[in-house]
Parts: sequence; structure tokens; C-alpha cells
Amino acid sequence: MRTFPAFTSDEEITVIGCGLLDQTLPKTAWTHAAHFAATLWLLRCRPEIDLSHAMPGYIRAYNEATGGANTDTSGYHETITQVSIRAARAFLTEAPPQPLFATCNALLNSRLGQPDWLLEYWSRPRLFSVEARRAWLEPDLKRLPF
Repeated sequence: MRTFPAFTSDEEITVIGCGLLDQTLPKTAWTHAAHFAATLWLLRCRPEIDLSHAMPGYIRAYNEATGGANTDTSGYHETITQVSIRAARAFLTEAPPQPLFATCNALLNSRLGQPDWLLEYWSRPRLFSVEARRAWLEPDLKRLPF
């Protein structure tokens, strides 16, 4: 099981969320953990945002602002982004009332915190296809629980 450094404050989560939005988060800080931290922050702290619609633009703009490209082989990935939003929303809904950093740590310590969790639902060729990067593709191995 992969471990991540634990978040210790809601301020850390806020810095990641704001850094994504204003494109100031260092590229090296845009990790698997940071993706979920930003998503949880946006879901809890910016509920007026339709995240399924807005997140693609946020990530694409961030990638470009930090020197990345959004191509058929790198950068933004629609299927992974949309399922991660769904997973984070479900996790947040079921989490006990607690500081956001504690919720994020719990998510990262769950199966969702493992970068390969998606391969329980999608075959590797399907998930990493150009089609899945460009648009939502339903899982081909089993149904999602959320």
C-alpha cells in the first residue's frame, strides 16, 4: 500500500485548492494526493461550482500555466477526472463531520488513495486510451459503486 505524507491542517488543503484555481501551485506539488485535496476542497468550500463541468477547465489551464500540455498522451484525462470527482463526492458525503484535512487523509488511506484503484473498474487499455482521455468512458470490468 502506498502512503502519502499526511495533511496536518485545512490551510494546507486550501493552499492546494487555491493554487489550482489561480495556477500558482508548484507543478511538483500537483500529486495524486493534491488532486483529491483540491477536489475535496472545491466540493466542500466552493459548493456553488458545478465541479464536473468546471474541473476540466481548471486542470487544463493549470497544466498549461505550469508548462504542461493537454494532448492525446499527457495532461488532462476526462475519465479519470470525472470518476475522481464522483469518488471524492461519495467519500465526502459519507465521511463523519471533521476537519477537511482529516477527511482527505482518510480518503488517501482508503483504496481510493491508491493510484491503481481505477484498474478494478477499467482495463488498462480502455482507461489509458485516447478516447478515455478525451471523453467519459464507462468502466468495462465492473460497475462503479458511486
